[in-house]
Amino acid sequence: MIVAAALPLVAEYGAAVTTSQIARAAGIGEATIFRAFKDKDEVLDACVAEAVGTDHVLRELATVSLDEPLDVRLTEAAEALRAHMERMGTVVGALHASGHLRPGRDGPDGPDGPDGRGDRDGGGGRDEGRDGQHGAGPPPDARARSFVALRDAVVELIEPDRDACRLSPEKVATAFLGLLFTRLHAAAPGAEAPLSPEELIAVLLHGSLNHPGSDR
Repeated sequence: MIVAAALPLVAEYGAAVTTSQIARAAGIGEATIFRAFKDKDEVLDACVAEAVGTDHVLRELATVSLDEPLDVRLTEAAEALRAHMERMGTVVGALHASGHLRPGRDGPDGPDGPDGRGDRDGGGGRDEGRDGQHGAGPPPDARARSFVALRDAVVELIEPDRDACRLSPEKVATAFLGLLFTRLHAAAPGAEAPLSPEELIAVLLHGSLNHPGSDR
């Protein structure tokens, strides 16, 4: 409850958010926060863990109906993953900008995909760098586990159409995530608009060339 109430405030204010603001948003007394967390830094670290964790998006992927056509299933998956990545980027970016996190430690960097909710320092404590600042990036093995969990969830969405695919569902899912993460990183200022989810799925399933008899 505390972390859920804190997330939008952290996204807006970064490390400048106060525990009194969080308490008001959660509808609790400020003292209740300090019974659950040692200090505000622990609240912020819990917010990062929640933002980069994949539990929520995995639950969303599990609700996609397998009765829908494959392109619809993958479009819904792309939208769920986009929302997850945007929330992660907003929270982590706000904390970077306000000095709570060190650059280069957090967020989805390339095709490794979104960071998972891994234990830090082997025991869930805050990761302290030599400069004393907090880092929130889970270790590489946690990122790998997170990517595998997402890939496996997408594989389940593709599995009903295994026989129609030239590649295995595992390879299709890996290509899907690679295209999606590239799309999310491609929105640089002044750059051409990235592929829409529908365009991305069309390229994945049908390629980028016109075929004889097509309307284009």
